[in-house]
Amino acid sequence: MYKRILIATDGSPLSQKAVASGLALAAMTRARVIALKVVPRYPRNFFDGGLTLDVLEIKRIEEQWSAQAHELLAKVKKAGTEDGVMVKTIVAKSDLVAEAIIAAAKKHDCDLIVMASHGRKGVKRVLLGSETLNVLTHSEIPVLVLR
Repeated sequence: MYKRILIATDGSPLSQKAVASGLALAAMTRARVIALKVVPRYPRNFFDGGLTLDVLEIKRIEEQWSAQAHELLAKVKKAGTEDGVMVKTIVAKSDLVAEAIIAAAKKHDCDLIVMASHGRKGVKRVLLGSETLNVLTHSEIPVLVLR
């Protein structure tokens, strides 16, 4: 049924449930998994919404975010191995999360994207946005949304 499944995670408890469900689906269908964590870039100037920091400090912060992403994905890979699923991990650096998820799915020839939806409504949705909705709207690849 599925050959390659992209599982997008942000490390939240809800996202961890989606990871577990995605790995279980991959195990049932004998699919390979691409586990993806998108890490933002640190805002470079005041107008981007960030403080003006030293370039070395910004680099340190971005490296810390990347290390945390790799640590998270190592846990996903370990869980996949325990389920008998081959997992490749990817950390993407982008401020455009939905676009990075879709691009990774296309690049790795995935036939399903699995991700969680936090189910935000009203003002929270407007302020925080919905990366899941953006993926659903713009992806040509089927998307399995878990809540």
